[in-house]
Amino acid sequence: MNAVPSPPGARSMSRFAQFHALTKPRVVQLIVFCALIGMVLAVPGLPTLAELRVAALACLGIWLVAGAAAAFNCLVEKGIDAKMRRTAWRPTAKGELSDLQALLFSAGLCAAGSWLLYAWVNPLTMWLTLATFVGYAVVYTVILKPLTPQNIVIGGASGAMPPVLGWTAMTGEVGPQALILFLIIFLWTPPHFWALALYRVEDYRKSGLPMLPVTHGNEFTRLQILLYTLVLFAACLLPFAYGMSSWLYLLAAVVLSGAFCVYGFRLWREYSDALARKTFRFSLIHLSALFAALLVDHYLF
Repeated sequence: MNAVPSPPGARSMSRFAQFHALTKPRVVQLIVFCALIGMVLAVPGLPTLAELRVAALACLGIWLVAGAAAAFNCLVEKGIDAKMRRTAWRPTAKGELSDLQALLFSAGLCAAGSWLLYAWVNPLTMWLTLATFVGYAVVYTVILKPLTPQNIVIGGASGAMPPVLGWTAMTGEVGPQALILFLIIFLWTPPHFWALALYRVEDYRKSGLPMLPVTHGNEFTRLQILLYTLVLFAACLLPFAYGMSSWLYLLAAVVLSGAFCVYGFRLWREYSDALARKTFRFSLIHLSALFAALLVDHYLF
């Protein structure tokens, strides 16, 4: 039996580190970053001190609720995590934290984040963030993920909400600009996760989850990744077409999205686990750099 890889220090994590690991820090960081982009784009010019205070509190509240959703996901999927090499080190999968501990931790984070958003940001942001929690932790994790190979597509709506939450935190309403950002992340999610699922297909097969490479095969999944990258390319042009950004963002969007399409095309024509891994890693660069370009464009132009 192959040894299960663990992150540095995972075998001797402190109790604090175990709870921290449940929040999936890297994922939550990307969520908060995307929410912050929504906040920045919602405010013309430089923010005032009052707006900075609201943005900071909103980021904290969103971080708490997102961490709560991640912890609940770890609790529900502890059996599945234990069967997969990349997740078997998690404290819930290893039995280092009990179900009650994980549940209370998740509930505490969710309650604290929701109260903070309601009291210090605005009620609409709180309700949308709470709905996102339910969408990810319950609808996606409990219902969709074990039921359909389209789980990533449907469940991607929850993952695409952060910019909407950020926009709402600053304006008190959901604007069309926020929905454009939502669409970009929604279309980005399937090729991002399916690239991972391609080179982790045996893990997903053993776990019993109906991921697309398991149910429809490698070739079909590769074609879907290519098609989604092409549609995503068009969606990434919308901020410029709508007037949210200038030529600086457009240039970045064309280069980044074009490169993602090239990865998708290469993956479709000639598959390898190494290429699938590179595609997955580039997808993270694509989204982060795309939103960073929006941020720079907003302040320079």
